[in-house]
Amino acid sequence: MRLIIAEKHSVGQTIAQAIGGHMEKHDGYVQVGGDLVTWAQGHLVDLAAPDEYKNHDWGKWSLDTLPIDPTPDWQWKVSRDKGADRQYKVVAGLMRRDDIDMLVNACDPDREGEAIFRRIVAHVGVSRPMRRLWVASLEEDAIRGALASMKDETEYQGLADSAMIRAKADWLIGMNASRAYSLVYNVRFTVGRVQTPTLAMIVDRDRQIADHVARPYWKVVAPMGGWKLAGERLDKREDAETLLRIVDSDDFTFHILKADRKQRHDAPPRLYDLTGLQKDMSRLYGLTAARTLAALQSLYEKKLATYPRTDSQYITHDDLDTLRALTEGDRLVTGFIDPPAKPARPRLELTVNDAKVAGHTAILPTMQADKATLDELGGDERLVLTRVARRMWEAVGDDYVHDVTSVVANIDPAWTERHPTDGATLDESQTRFTSRSDQPVSLGWHVIEHDRPQEDHDDGDETAGNIIPANLAVGVSIALVPQCGAALSEGKTKPPKPFSEATLLAAMEHASRWLEDKDLKAALDDDESHSGGIGTPATRADVIEKLIRTGYVERKGKQLRSTEQGRSLIDVVAPKLKDVALTAGMERRLSEVEHGQTDAAKVETEFRDLAAGIPAAAQASVRQDHVRTRKRNTESFGPCPRCGKPVVKTGKVFQCSTNRREKQPDGTWRTTEGCGWSAWTTVAGKTVTDTTMRRLLAGQKVSVKGFTSKKGSKFDAMLIIDKDKGIAFDFNDNKERKRTWPRNSTRPRPTAC
Repeated sequence: MRLIIAEKHSVGQTIAQAIGGHMEKHDGYVQVGGDLVTWAQGHLVDLAAPDEYKNHDWGKWSLDTLPIDPTPDWQWKVSRDKGADRQYKVVAGLMRRDDIDMLVNACDPDREGEAIFRRIVAHVGVSRPMRRLWVASLEEDAIRGALASMKDETEYQGLADSAMIRAKADWLIGMNASRAYSLVYNVRFTVGRVQTPTLAMIVDRDRQIADHVARPYWKVVAPMGGWKLAGERLDKREDAETLLRIVDSDDFTFHILKADRKQRHDAPPRLYDLTGLQKDMSRLYGLTAARTLAALQSLYEKKLATYPRTDSQYITHDDLDTLRALTEGDRLVTGFIDPPAKPARPRLELTVNDAKVAGHTAILPTMQADKATLDELGGDERLVLTRVARRMWEAVGDDYVHDVTSVVANIDPAWTERHPTDGATLDESQTRFTSRSDQPVSLGWHVIEHDRPQEDHDDGDETAGNIIPANLAVGVSIALVPQCGAALSEGKTKPPKPFSEATLLAAMEHASRWLEDKDLKAALDDDESHSGGIGTPATRADVIEKLIRTGYVERKGKQLRSTEQGRSLIDVVAPKLKDVALTAGMERRLSEVEHGQTDAAKVETEFRDLAAGIPAAAQASVRQDHVRTRKRNTESFGPCPRCGKPVVKTGKVFQCSTNRREKQPDGTWRTTEGCGWSAWTTVAGKTVTDTTMRRLLAGQKVSVKGFTSKKGSKFDAMLIIDKDKGIAFDFNDNKERKRTWPRNSTRPRPTAC
């Protein structure tokens, strides 16, 4: 009997439906014929926190305990996410059944999907033959085809190794760097392999903007009748006024030095990878990268779009029949594009490149998508599916054909001969004029979505309204339009634009542009897997969101701006940790492991050595102007009932001193380190005083009167410590009723009134 393990409940259900036959639902799994289908919920098994290593004193934040490196005794634990422990027990129990003779990895077809499955298998400790279900679409035909062509899990060992090394490297760098810089500067810093170089790019851009000094400039603009010639930027107003007097003279003429006319054919854009879609959704509709990914993931689970976390912009020859079916008829026309915009003869061959599809094809709609399903979708999903379908039509459309004319002119030599002293202070470069026109001939793929947001238009676009005469030729002399004098245009130099989500994603995707090392730059640019970027398409959105959650970056409209806290971190962190070269080089090495091009153990050792040197580097170059005197409250109220370490008070929460918490996108807080024990200072309308907490942690029961129930009734009860949940009610009656007070609750919920 096969046990098929999907990454999510919804995907597991879809796989079960594709298998077909009678379906029996059980707690945490389903049985379909001779197959059992279960699911994880993301990472069911995670790396243990430092304080969970009982043979080390890593629960204490001290420079003396650094560097931290659990090698070779890495410990793993079941995730603390809600419901994870229960589902893990279901999956583990199924794995251990005697009638299971094969495990099928049906987690998402990427590095993290491989990690999720392998960690569960290792933690359960079972040995069974394993196969890999690799499918980019959740359509039933695709799933059945993938089930029939599964490969042995051993063929994905490189992917598994790179996932393991990445997890350990991120743990080692994050733990050592975050602790070292937090301890040195007496402030909570969070340092990450991808997060910190990304933050550095934002900080550098913001400082370029802040340091920019606007400098005035002047240009002379000459109307030519339906078009115009614009002079060069001049830094001195007197030079501009001199040139203006020359151009406005009665007998003035230009001499045409260049008149190039070219008809350009702009090929259609490629199909979407995840980052490309995220950039366009941000640019066109203001969607964050996280919102775009969430919407696309939902569309994937609804069988309306293919696998989202792809870094490919092509399909293979094997996918041509599917694309042909998608472009036939009006299934993806009505409701998606204007019918006249549909290409008469879609050029499917433009989307095919087998060599550039490493694991996943580009994002496409599925055969399940049509106007009816589109109409049922909510805002983000509707926008994303529409854009994915439009990009499909754009990618197979006709070239955008346009005539581009470029003109260069200068003062007519004949005029100069007549006026030898006029303009003698100006050199030839200062008296050069240019013009450019860009006229569409055939909109081609542009007809799909030719309107752009206002911010996409260049303020300095001088082609607008320009129609340069077709008979204009090199060597001719030409005068201004009679009775239309030239004008002086004044402007100021502008700073670089702040990062938007779209431009930051582009910067992360092409991080090699920030590198000075020519060899590394060339290697990254040649790497089809990651395109010279930092992070991966699957992680970049989360990196941006984490920078915002940690308070290092804030959104201002569409802009992403660094905070004082973010700039402070970049000021103190070692240059290597904020250099894109570090994480880009690591991504390259991970890619080499994934493709079997280098030894996994060697790469892991490289990353361990890097992490080991971080604490010393942090202490070697301390910026005293950034050292804060404020320290965390260390007053102990007693031993933690879960791990024995001191309990401290943080705001309105009593918690174990080992805890470190991080704010989530929905506003809740999640414990990312420590044993996790905590208790609110207010329970059912009554304050738990410091004295009460000391007595509770000493093992005493404390009687408290005047609690307020959810319905507003008053009641009395004994309080006791619960090592798993925090504080519990003990009513001490014959029924021995006991009620736990939820740590995340803000309202009274007693069992009895």
